[in-house]
Amino acid sequence: MNIKPADVIRSCMTLGIFVSINQRLDAEIIEVVASEFGHEVQFISAEEQVEVGEEEVDDPKDMLPRQPIVTVMGHVDHGKTSLLDHIRSANVAGGEAGGITQHIGAYEVMVGEGKEAKKITFLDTPGHEAFTAMRARGAKATDVAVIVVAADDSIMPQTKEAISHAQAAGVPIIFAINKIDKDGADPERIKGELAQMNLLVEDWGGKYQSQDISAKKGTNIDKLLEKILLEAEILDLRANPNRRAIGTVLEASLDKGRGYVTKILVANGTLNDGDPIIAGEYSGKVKAMFNERGKKVKTAGPATPVLVLGLSGAPQAGETIKETATEGEAREIATRRAQILREQANRANKRISLEEIGRRLALGNFKELNLIVKGDVDGSVEALSDSLIKLSMEKIQVNVIHKAVGQIADSDVMLASASDAIIIGFQVRPSISARKLAEKEGVEIKMYSIIYEAIEEVKAAMEGMLEPTKEEQIMGQIEVREVYKISKVGTVAGCYVQEGKINRNQYIRIIRDGIVAYPVNEGQHAEFGSLKRFKEDVKDIKNGMECGVTIKNFNDIKVGDVIETYVINEVKATL
Repeated sequence: MNIKPADVIRSCMTLGIFVSINQRLDAEIIEVVASEFGHEVQFISAEEQVEVGEEEVDDPKDMLPRQPIVTVMGHVDHGKTSLLDHIRSANVAGGEAGGITQHIGAYEVMVGEGKEAKKITFLDTPGHEAFTAMRARGAKATDVAVIVVAADDSIMPQTKEAISHAQAAGVPIIFAINKIDKDGADPERIKGELAQMNLLVEDWGGKYQSQDISAKKGTNIDKLLEKILLEAEILDLRANPNRRAIGTVLEASLDKGRGYVTKILVANGTLNDGDPIIAGEYSGKVKAMFNERGKKVKTAGPATPVLVLGLSGAPQAGETIKETATEGEAREIATRRAQILREQANRANKRISLEEIGRRLALGNFKELNLIVKGDVDGSVEALSDSLIKLSMEKIQVNVIHKAVGQIADSDVMLASASDAIIIGFQVRPSISARKLAEKEGVEIKMYSIIYEAIEEVKAAMEGMLEPTKEEQIMGQIEVREVYKISKVGTVAGCYVQEGKINRNQYIRIIRDGIVAYPVNEGQHAEFGSLKRFKEDVKDIKNGMECGVTIKNFNDIKVGDVIETYVINEVKATL
């Protein structure tokens, strides 16, 4: 507004708001103060991003055919990675922890020989549900979805989810029914299950292509590739290679020797060495590019996956990456975006409100679990954080107070110490100084290489924080047959044990005509004063025997009352 801070403070004071020079104001006050000085305020929404320059419109004459981008989706352990292994005859799953794909991989494959050879770009998305976010991103960047289903299994919830993602993205689906070489494989049953979901395959007179394959033996994989190319031909995919590049970030990580490494898929245009780029709040210029086999490349055209070095940070997976006219422009937009994000984070990170404290105190058993998540690539960090936050419930809230890519550093340990948090490292290790600092500060660092394990352990920790539930177990019942009033002792009841075994240490309640007569207050427990068999004090009495009973602090026993005995067991709470 080009006004001295003192004037703004003065106008706030006239409105009855006392502020200091570096205080943040909320939206209403900003509007009122701005209108005092004759300015109008426009707010930017959280979704609104600062756009990069003018959007280039492609001339249909410049559009050239491009290779299809195919995403392979499906349930965990149904053979997605084995299928891709066979297609590009290299072994990926061997290097994955527990044989589970944890990242989005992207590979280029040549199909056919000589002049007829065509390229296909494959994206491999993980199958475990923690990766829904990653899988959704996979479906967004793709032209054709191949859903892998094991013929010896059935259609799993994650397969259904993958189909929904593909349908939501409006992508043609091809079903690959895998493991047909196994005993008990029944591809027709799978087709029947698909038909029940309203997905009729071509063999059954529907519109969806399907192919029975065996990824291990390589059966019919050439036919599957033909079907993919057929779908791609129908789509008539085109892009303009002679324009500034635009693409999608598949994942980003911090590499010790090379700095920030970003895996991207170019969607349109061509990316060259030295081009200025921007992704989210990070900018830079292309220092080097590598294909999926680690070979250096100078250019990357439409539908090509490449590793890019040169961004100033690790952008979020799914972020759009664009080439800008100059490095200065990229830097300026990145700074503006970072400023907006910082402002949003400051406003979103509200301290706990009084109502919330009241609500938690009312619950009386509210607990919080603060976590710091560090991982090797952004996709995994996101997926793990989302899964952990989903574990929150009424009595325990899980807060991920910080998540980032890279090694566990001293700053993470200090943050954990200040906020009573636990550090979860996924495929990363702490530095020596961080480990020593953690020992000194008493901060727990847990390291995992499989997402399932991290989620299970955090869940177990939360169950440990829950109050155990108390359960009542009825032990026996005795009937009052005679009542004697004895001075100095009170009322003694002559009783008969109808069922169970009565112990002097059990709690009791007196039931008269089916209604509890004592104790009537909730949470109160009555006890035996004494328990006798003839004249002897005894500890317990078995079913079918007679006994004499007095009850602590209660004398109004009547003939015909039933005394029920019970114990209270503590049961470990589960989520």
